[in-house]
Amino acid sequence: MRNRLFGFLICVVSSSFCKAQDSLSLDTNSQSSVQEAKANLQTSFFRREWVKKSTAPVLFFTASAATWGERKNIREIRNRYIPTFKVGYDNYLQYAPTAAVYGLKLAGVKGRNNIGRATLSYAASIGIMGLLVNSLKYTAKVERPDGSSKNSFPSGHTSMAFTNASFLHKEYGLVNSAYSIGGYSAAAITGLGRNLNNRHWISDVLAGAGIGIISTELGYFFIDKIYKNKGDNLGMLAGIEGNGNPSFLSLKLGTALSTTNFLKESELSDKKEVGFETGIEGAYFFSKNWGIGGDFSFSSFPVKPVEFPLDEELGNFDVTTESLGFLNFGIGPYYSHEFSEKLQLTLKATAGYSSPASGKVIVKSELFDLPNNEFQVAEYKPSSSFRWNSGAALTYKFNPELGITLYADYNQTQSTITYHFNEILQNDDDLSDDLNDDYAKEKINYVSIGLKLSAYF
Repeated sequence: MRNRLFGFLICVVSSSFCKAQDSLSLDTNSQSSVQEAKANLQTSFFRREWVKKSTAPVLFFTASAATWGERKNIREIRNRYIPTFKVGYDNYLQYAPTAAVYGLKLAGVKGRNNIGRATLSYAASIGIMGLLVNSLKYTAKVERPDGSSKNSFPSGHTSMAFTNASFLHKEYGLVNSAYSIGGYSAAAITGLGRNLNNRHWISDVLAGAGIGIISTELGYFFIDKIYKNKGDNLGMLAGIEGNGNPSFLSLKLGTALSTTNFLKESELSDKKEVGFETGIEGAYFFSKNWGIGGDFSFSSFPVKPVEFPLDEELGNFDVTTESLGFLNFGIGPYYSHEFSEKLQLTLKATAGYSSPASGKVIVKSELFDLPNNEFQVAEYKPSSSFRWNSGAALTYKFNPELGITLYADYNQTQSTITYHFNEILQNDDDLSDDLNDDYAKEKINYVSIGLKLSAYF
C-alpha cells in the first residue's frame, strides 16, 4: 500500500505585521481544520488510512479462524501429495526481506527513512511481534502437527517473515512495487514451507501472517509519532507513482463443478462431483489492456464410491474413496478492460501442467483385525498431464490498490488413471474377472466459480 503525502500549508507574511500574522494564522488553521474534516467525511470508507492498514491482517485472522476446523483435513491432503517433504529453506528465507532493506540502504538507495530511523521502526515491530506471538503460543498450547511440542499456534517463522516483508514494503514499496512483491512472495513461501514441513497447521500460518503485518504497522505508527512525521524522505518519494496499468496479485477461493465423471472409465465412481479450488493468481500488464500472468492452484473433489461386491458376513461397513485432487500451474495472456474507475473486466487463456494425487478405496468394518479396522479395496493413480484454462473475472475496486473479484474459469485436462485392486480380491474366484488391474483415459473438465481478493500494483 502506498502512503500519500498530504499538501503542506505555507503561510508567508511580512514580519512587520505581527498582529495580522497571528490573526491570519488562526483563521487559516480554522479553515484548514474545517476543510480537512469535510475531506475526511467525503473519503470513501475503504480509502481511509486505518481501513487500508487493517484489511490484510483482518482477512488473515478470519481465514485462520475459518480453517481451524479443517486443519487436519488440509494436513491429510499434504500427507497424500508429499508425505516425506523436509526442506529447511524456511529457516533462512524469512530474513531475506530485511537483508534486502539493509543491503539497499548500504548501497545508497534512498528509501522511506534513513538507516537509523528505519532500525528503530524495525526494532519496535519485532518487539510487538515477539510479544504477540509468544503470548499466544504459551497460552493456546496447540500441539504441532508432527507432535513435537505444544507451541504451534501461531507460526513464529511466518510472523517473522511477514514482519520483515512489511518492513521492506514500508521502506521501499514507494520506490518500486517490485520490492513489495518480492518481500511478500518470500514471506508467503516461508509460510508455505512451515505447512509443507509438517511443523505448523494452516491456521497457524495464516494467523502468523496477520500478526507480522499488524506488528509492522504498529511499530511504524509509534516511531512516526516520536518523529512527528511519516518518514525522512517522503517528500522526495511522494512523486513516484505506478504506471497505472492493472497489474495484480490475487488470493482465490471457489467452488469447482465437474462437467464430466472423472472416474467413469475406471468405474470407481458413477457421479459428477462438486469440490473446491484455492490458489494464487497474478499478472503483469505492459499496457492498460494487455499483460501476461499465471496461476498456481489446488482443486479437490470428493468421490462417492460405487457399490463393491462384498461378503455379507462383514455386517455393517463403510466404503470410502479418497478425494481426487490436482495441483495446477498455468501461464498465458491476460486482457483487461475498465468500465469505470471502480469496475474492471479481465479475460485470460493459460496453458500449463496438472499433477494429480493418488487415491484409495477403503472399507471399514469392526470385524477387520487390521489397523483402524480398515481394508484397502483398490487404489487409483492418475498421471500428470497438460492442462489449459480460460476464464473471465469482474473486479469491484474498493480503492486503487484493493478489490474483490468474482471469477469463473473453465479447466480441461486428460489423465491416464491406473487402478489396482487388492490381491486378496483378485485371487477370489468369484471376483477375479471383474477386479483386474487396468488403466483408462479420463477427461478432467470442470468449471470453478468463486471470489478473489486482488491487490493492484
